[in-house]
Amino acid sequence: MKDKTLKKIFFSAAFLLAILFLLKFSLAPALRTYIEIGIGNCRKIPIFCMAPEGKITTGQVDRNYLTRLLPYAFPKVSLSMPKGFSVVQEKVKKPYYKRNKRKGSGSIAYVLYEEPGFFVTLFPQLTRTGIKDNYAFLKRTMHARINQIENIQDAFFVIMKGIFIPDIGEQSAAKMQQFLVEDKKVFINYNLTKEGNYFDCNVIDSEGGFFKLYIKDKNASLGLNEVLTVISTLKKTTLPPDAAKLLDAEQ
Repeated sequence: MKDKTLKKIFFSAAFLLAILFLLKFSLAPALRTYIEIGIGNCRKIPIFCMAPEGKITTGQVDRNYLTRLLPYAFPKVSLSMPKGFSVVQEKVKKPYYKRNKRKGSGSIAYVLYEEPGFFVTLFPQLTRTGIKDNYAFLKRTMHARINQIENIQDAFFVIMKGIFIPDIGEQSAAKMQQFLVEDKKVFINYNLTKEGNYFDCNVIDSEGGFFKLYIKDKNASLGLNEVLTVISTLKKTTLPPDAAKLLDAEQ
Protein backbone atom coordinates (compact mmCIF):
# COMPACT_ATOMS: atom_id res chain seq x y z
CA MET A 1 0.00 0.00 0.00
CA LYS A 2 2.82 2.37 0.91
CA ASP A 3 4.54 1.75 -2.43
CA LYS A 4 1.30 2.42 -4.32
CA THR A 5 0.81 5.67 -2.42
CA LEU A 6 4.36 6.76 -3.16
CA LYS A 7 3.86 5.90 -6.85
CA LYS A 8 0.68 7.97 -6.97
CA ILE A 9 2.44 10.91 -5.35
CA PHE A 10 5.39 10.51 -7.71
CA PHE A 11 3.25 10.35 -10.84
CA SER A 12 1.06 13.26 -9.63
CA ALA A 13 4.16 15.36 -8.98
CA ALA A 14 5.63 14.39 -12.35
CA PHE A 15 2.36 15.28 -14.10
CA LEU A 16 2.24 18.64 -12.34
CA LEU A 17 5.85 19.36 -13.29
CA ALA A 18 5.05 18.46 -16.90
CA ILE A 19 2.14 20.92 -16.93
CA LEU A 20 4.32 23.63 -15.40
CA PHE A 21 7.01 22.90 -17.98
CA LEU A 22 4.51 23.20 -20.82
CA LEU A 23 3.10 26.42 -19.40
CA LYS A 24 6.56 27.90 -19.01
CA PHE A 25 8.17 26.79 -22.24
CA SER A 26 5.34 25.97 -24.64
CA LEU A 27 2.63 28.55 -23.97
CA ALA A 28 4.24 31.28 -26.06
CA PRO A 29 4.83 29.09 -29.15
CA ALA A 30 1.31 27.67 -28.83
CA LEU A 31 -0.20 31.14 -28.64
CA ARG A 32 1.81 32.33 -31.63
CA THR A 33 0.69 29.31 -33.63
CA TYR A 34 -2.91 29.91 -32.60
CA ILE A 35 -2.73 33.55 -33.77
CA GLU A 36 -1.03 32.64 -37.04
CA ILE A 37 -3.56 29.92 -37.88
CA GLY A 38 -6.57 31.98 -36.82
CA ILE A 39 -5.63 35.44 -38.11
CA GLY A 40 -2.42 35.38 -40.11
CA ASN A 41 1.36 35.50 -39.86
CA CYS A 42 3.91 38.24 -40.48
CA ARG A 43 4.34 37.21 -44.10
CA LYS A 44 0.63 37.56 -44.75
CA ILE A 45 0.11 40.59 -42.48
CA PRO A 46 3.49 42.37 -42.05
CA ILE A 47 2.18 44.81 -39.43
CA PHE A 48 1.99 41.86 -37.01
CA CYS A 49 5.78 42.11 -36.76
CA MET A 50 5.94 45.92 -36.96
CA ALA A 51 5.78 48.67 -34.34
CA PRO A 52 5.96 52.49 -34.51
CA GLU A 53 9.36 53.57 -35.75
CA GLY A 54 11.80 55.48 -33.57
CA LYS A 55 10.93 58.31 -31.21
CA ILE A 56 7.84 60.47 -31.15
CA THR A 57 8.07 63.10 -33.90
CA THR A 58 6.55 66.56 -33.63
CA GLY A 59 4.18 66.91 -36.56
CA GLN A 60 4.11 70.27 -38.32
CA VAL A 61 0.78 71.89 -39.16
CA ASP A 62 0.68 73.64 -42.54
CA ARG A 63 -1.34 76.82 -41.88
CA ASN A 64 -1.64 77.62 -45.57
CA TYR A 65 -2.99 74.16 -46.32
CA LEU A 66 -5.55 74.59 -43.53
CA THR A 67 -7.19 77.42 -45.44
CA ARG A 68 -7.93 75.09 -48.37
CA LEU A 69 -9.77 72.48 -46.31
CA LEU A 70 -13.55 72.08 -46.07
CA PRO A 71 -15.20 71.87 -42.62
CA TYR A 72 -17.41 68.93 -41.64
CA ALA A 73 -19.42 68.51 -38.43
CA PHE A 74 -21.16 65.46 -36.96
CA PRO A 75 -22.87 64.73 -33.63
CA LYS A 76 -19.62 63.62 -31.95
CA VAL A 77 -16.75 64.98 -34.01
CA SER A 78 -15.75 67.72 -36.42
CA LEU A 79 -12.81 68.04 -38.78
CA SER A 80 -11.66 69.62 -42.01
CA MET A 81 -10.81 67.65 -45.14
CA PRO A 82 -9.63 68.54 -48.64
CA LYS A 83 -12.00 68.74 -51.59
CA GLY A 84 -12.73 65.44 -53.31
CA PHE A 85 -13.38 63.22 -50.28
CA SER A 86 -16.60 61.75 -48.94
CA VAL A 87 -16.54 62.11 -45.14
CA VAL A 88 -18.48 59.74 -42.88
CA GLN A 89 -18.85 59.47 -39.12
CA GLU A 90 -18.96 55.90 -37.90
CA LYS A 91 -18.95 53.88 -34.66
CA VAL A 92 -16.51 51.32 -33.30
CA LYS A 93 -19.19 48.61 -33.40
CA LYS A 94 -19.50 48.93 -37.19
CA PRO A 95 -16.98 47.59 -39.71
CA TYR A 96 -16.47 51.16 -40.84
CA TYR A 97 -13.39 50.49 -42.93
CA LYS A 98 -14.46 47.22 -44.57
CA ARG A 99 -16.70 48.45 -47.35
CA ASN A 100 -17.39 51.65 -49.21
CA LYS A 101 -20.87 51.67 -50.73
CA ARG A 102 -20.66 55.26 -51.91
CA LYS A 103 -20.13 56.11 -55.53
CA GLY A 104 -17.63 58.58 -56.89
CA SER A 105 -13.86 58.77 -56.98
CA GLY A 106 -13.51 56.25 -54.16
CA SER A 107 -11.61 58.69 -51.96
CA ILE A 108 -13.22 58.59 -48.54
CA ALA A 109 -12.55 59.41 -44.90
CA TYR A 110 -14.16 57.64 -41.96
CA VAL A 111 -14.01 59.35 -38.58
CA LEU A 112 -15.19 58.46 -35.10
CA TYR A 113 -14.78 59.68 -31.53
CA GLU A 114 -15.00 57.86 -28.20
CA GLU A 115 -14.84 59.33 -24.70
CA PRO A 116 -11.87 59.06 -22.27
CA GLY A 117 -11.70 55.59 -20.73
CA PHE A 118 -13.63 53.96 -23.56
CA PHE A 119 -11.32 50.97 -23.98
CA VAL A 120 -11.01 50.40 -20.25
CA THR A 121 -14.81 50.27 -20.10
CA LEU A 122 -14.80 47.62 -22.85
CA PHE A 123 -12.06 45.56 -21.17
CA PRO A 124 -12.09 46.43 -17.42
CA GLN A 125 -9.88 43.45 -16.57
CA LEU A 126 -6.96 45.25 -18.23
CA THR A 127 -6.75 47.74 -15.35
CA ARG A 128 -4.95 45.04 -13.34
CA THR A 129 -2.15 45.11 -15.92
CA GLY A 130 -1.67 48.87 -15.89
CA ILE A 131 -3.92 49.73 -18.86
CA LYS A 132 -5.91 52.58 -17.34
CA ASP A 133 -6.70 54.93 -20.23
CA ASN A 134 -7.18 55.11 -23.99
CA TYR A 135 -3.56 56.05 -24.67
CA ALA A 136 -2.12 53.11 -22.72
CA PHE A 137 -4.45 50.74 -24.59
CA LEU A 138 -3.56 52.26 -27.95
CA LYS A 139 0.19 52.22 -27.28
CA ARG A 140 0.16 48.60 -26.18
CA THR A 141 -1.93 47.62 -29.22
CA MET A 142 0.30 49.38 -31.75
CA HIS A 143 3.48 47.90 -30.25
CA ALA A 144 2.11 44.33 -30.13
CA ARG A 145 4.02 41.78 -32.25
CA ILE A 146 3.50 38.10 -32.92
CA ASN A 147 7.19 37.33 -32.44
CA GLN A 148 7.10 38.87 -28.95
CA ILE A 149 4.10 36.94 -27.60
CA GLU A 150 4.93 35.45 -24.20
CA ASN A 151 1.53 35.22 -22.51
CA ILE A 152 -2.21 35.49 -23.08
CA GLN A 153 -2.19 39.27 -22.61
CA ASP A 154 0.39 39.65 -25.38
CA ALA A 155 -1.79 37.50 -27.63
CA PHE A 156 -4.84 39.61 -26.79
CA PHE A 157 -3.15 42.80 -27.98
CA VAL A 158 -1.92 41.18 -31.20
CA ILE A 159 -5.52 40.17 -31.89
CA MET A 160 -6.62 43.74 -31.10
CA LYS A 161 -3.99 45.03 -33.51
CA GLY A 162 -5.36 42.82 -36.28
CA ILE A 163 -8.88 44.06 -35.60
CA PHE A 164 -7.92 47.66 -34.98
CA ILE A 165 -5.84 48.42 -38.06
CA PRO A 166 -8.05 48.53 -41.19
CA ASP A 167 -7.14 47.80 -44.78
CA ILE A 168 -4.00 49.73 -45.71
CA GLY A 169 -3.36 47.96 -48.98
CA GLU A 170 -0.36 45.79 -49.77
CA GLN A 171 1.71 46.06 -46.58
CA SER A 172 5.22 45.38 -47.83
CA ALA A 173 5.99 49.12 -47.77
CA ALA A 174 3.67 50.11 -44.89
CA LYS A 175 5.00 52.29 -42.08
CA MET A 176 3.99 52.82 -38.47
CA GLN A 177 4.93 56.10 -36.78
CA GLN A 178 4.07 58.09 -33.67
CA PHE A 179 3.62 61.88 -33.66
CA LEU A 180 2.75 64.75 -31.39
CA VAL A 181 0.44 67.14 -33.28
CA GLU A 182 -0.25 70.19 -31.12
CA ASP A 183 -2.00 68.70 -28.05
CA LYS A 184 -2.72 65.33 -29.68
CA LYS A 185 -0.81 62.05 -29.41
CA VAL A 186 -1.01 60.26 -32.74
CA PHE A 187 -0.23 56.80 -34.07
CA ILE A 188 -0.32 56.63 -37.88
CA ASN A 189 -0.14 53.47 -39.95
CA TYR A 190 0.17 54.43 -43.60
CA ASN A 191 0.95 53.02 -46.98
CA LEU A 192 1.63 54.83 -50.25
CA THR A 193 0.77 52.48 -53.12
CA LYS A 194 0.11 52.48 -56.85
CA GLU A 195 -3.59 51.99 -56.12
CA GLY A 196 -3.68 55.00 -53.80
CA ASN A 197 -2.63 56.12 -50.34
CA TYR A 198 -3.97 54.72 -47.08
CA PHE A 199 -3.78 56.40 -43.67
CA ASP A 200 -4.97 54.83 -40.42
CA CYS A 201 -4.78 57.59 -37.80
CA ASN A 202 -5.34 56.88 -34.10
CA VAL A 203 -5.46 60.02 -32.00
CA ILE A 204 -5.66 60.80 -28.27
CA ASP A 205 -6.47 64.41 -27.34
CA SER A 206 -5.41 66.29 -24.21
CA GLU A 207 -8.49 65.05 -22.33
CA GLY A 208 -7.86 61.41 -23.17
CA GLY A 209 -10.59 61.14 -25.81
CA PHE A 210 -9.99 58.85 -28.78
CA PHE A 211 -10.35 59.74 -32.47
CA LYS A 212 -10.05 57.30 -35.35
CA LEU A 213 -9.50 58.74 -38.81
CA TYR A 214 -9.17 56.33 -41.72
CA ILE A 215 -8.42 57.83 -45.11
CA LYS A 216 -8.54 55.94 -48.38
CA ASP A 217 -7.02 58.32 -50.91
CA LYS A 218 -7.55 56.69 -54.31
CA ASN A 219 -6.01 59.64 -56.17
CA ALA A 220 -2.88 59.71 -54.00
CA SER A 221 -3.42 63.42 -53.41
CA LEU A 222 -2.40 63.37 -49.75
CA GLY A 223 1.01 62.97 -48.18
CA LEU A 224 1.90 62.53 -44.52
CA ASN A 225 2.25 66.29 -43.88
CA GLU A 226 -1.22 66.99 -45.26
CA VAL A 227 -2.72 64.24 -43.10
CA LEU A 228 -1.03 65.61 -39.98
CA THR A 229 -2.59 68.98 -40.77
CA VAL A 230 -6.02 67.34 -41.12
CA ILE A 231 -5.49 65.62 -37.74
CA SER A 232 -4.92 69.00 -36.12
CA THR A 233 -8.54 69.92 -36.99
CA LEU A 234 -10.13 66.96 -35.16
CA LYS A 235 -12.40 68.16 -32.36
CA LYS A 236 -15.06 66.66 -30.13
CA THR A 237 -18.49 68.18 -30.76
CA THR A 238 -21.77 68.18 -28.84
CA LEU A 239 -24.25 68.48 -31.69
CA PRO A 240 -27.53 66.62 -31.05
CA PRO A 241 -28.07 63.76 -33.55
CA ASP A 242 -30.91 65.56 -35.36
CA ALA A 243 -28.73 68.62 -35.84
CA ALA A 244 -25.90 66.77 -37.56
CA LYS A 245 -25.08 68.22 -40.90
CA LEU A 246 -22.33 68.51 -43.38
CA LEU A 247 -21.06 72.08 -43.37
CA ASP A 248 -20.14 71.80 -46.99
CA ALA A 249 -21.59 69.51 -49.66
CA GLU A 250 -19.50 66.48 -50.62
CA GLN A 251 -17.19 67.51 -53.37
